[in-house]
Amino acid sequence: MSSSSPLNRNNTDYADIWVRVREKLRSEYGEATFNSWLKNIELGGVTNGHVTMSLPTKFLRDWVINNYANRIRQIWCQLSSDIQSIDIHVKEIPATKVEEAASNFQPAPNANTHVTAAEIVKAGNDPQSQLKSQLDPRFTFENFVVGKSNELAHAAARRVADAKDNIPFNPLYIYGGVGLGKTHLMHAIGHAISQSSPDKKVLYLSAEKFMFRFISALRYKDTMNFKEQFRSVDVLMIDDVQFISGKESTQEEFFHTFNALVDQNHQIIISGDRSPTDLEGMEERMRSRLGWGLVADIHPTDYELRLGILQSKVEQAGISIDPKILEFLAHRITSNVRELEGALNRVLAYSDLVGRAVTLESTQEVLRDLLRANDRRTTIEEIQKRVAEHFNIRMSDMHSARRARAVARPRQVAMYLAKQLTSRSLPEIGRKFGGRDHTTVMHAVRKIDELREGDSSLAEDIDLLRRMLEN
Repeated sequence: MSSSSPLNRNNTDYADIWVRVREKLRSEYGEATFNSWLKNIELGGVTNGHVTMSLPTKFLRDWVINNYANRIRQIWCQLSSDIQSIDIHVKEIPATKVEEAASNFQPAPNANTHVTAAEIVKAGNDPQSQLKSQLDPRFTFENFVVGKSNELAHAAARRVADAKDNIPFNPLYIYGGVGLGKTHLMHAIGHAISQSSPDKKVLYLSAEKFMFRFISALRYKDTMNFKEQFRSVDVLMIDDVQFISGKESTQEEFFHTFNALVDQNHQIIISGDRSPTDLEGMEERMRSRLGWGLVADIHPTDYELRLGILQSKVEQAGISIDPKILEFLAHRITSNVRELEGALNRVLAYSDLVGRAVTLESTQEVLRDLLRANDRRTTIEEIQKRVAEHFNIRMSDMHSARRARAVARPRQVAMYLAKQLTSRSLPEIGRKFGGRDHTTVMHAVRKIDELREGDSSLAEDIDLLRRMLEN
């Protein structure tokens, strides 16, 4: 936050809250996304429950509003009960400052899944250098721990990596929640192919970067060069394909790129946060193409896999640590692999910095906030109970076949909140609501989204329920 940001009242309180909002955003979206899109947001002021913030460009402002504004508002409301709304506007800055920032821009290490505004300009000026794959040397098959939850995706990835000219399935589509290993497998495939076939042109990038490369090509009237570059690769890997949902022009270009590569018998590997059939905002023909080859999902980790991952990390680092501490972490940090590894790193860093041995007591102290957050992890059962109490219906109505509006609407609200507040897949949510199909959950989520826009009373009910469940 800029030290000159003029706060209208309670300067210290709101400044402290803003620091906490930023830290929560950094924690939820990761360092690369935070640095690319959220780091430059400045707090302008807070007046009568209305928060004003600014960004240096209209491009950044529009992107943040479309992708992160709702979550920013929710965090503000969670941390301060008097906050009612937020506004993000463009802050005018001298042209010399913009030029200076652009000239000093350096991509963050391993920032291969996100792109900044500065990179868009660079892509247009030097498209060939921008096409070079950036594979993380840490992500290989050798250090990928296999368990029941990811064995299909791992086996499929190995088959694709080991194949020569005879492609086993095209595309390979890997999907699963955040931090479960999708990106690791894609990088591992890239490394294996590059090592066994150095002459092959392997390209890995996020769907977000694909979109901005396309935007840059349009801006610089260089679409023919763009098409040639992407359609001449031997292996194309697109991470987080859900980011182009709703982007019609980008989907159109990706569709034609996809077809051109398949026609040439070139390999395509794609990852997403849900199965092709569940990708909302994706054209039907695109969903169909994504499901052409093999679709492999990665489930949330079980205890044995989490423990195996921790043991592998400790062995790689050559560190001796009490097995009981690893067992404790595997039991308590259940959200995803990324958070689990982060917890281990925090414990080891603390031990190294203060010069003390890692003990169960020090582990609990260092990870106090993370353990508390995992203990508070919202479950579908909690959501159903809260919603049933709020709307004065029976818990059994959440699982029943009753279609009366007084029952069906609260049930849809519960499905909506389950999708928003848990990492469960649509089929898993459906099973928790009396064995309903995943399309029923999709319909409920869309319906509640539509109703919230025109029904302020329902919107308030949902916001209240969300606050109760998250706190």
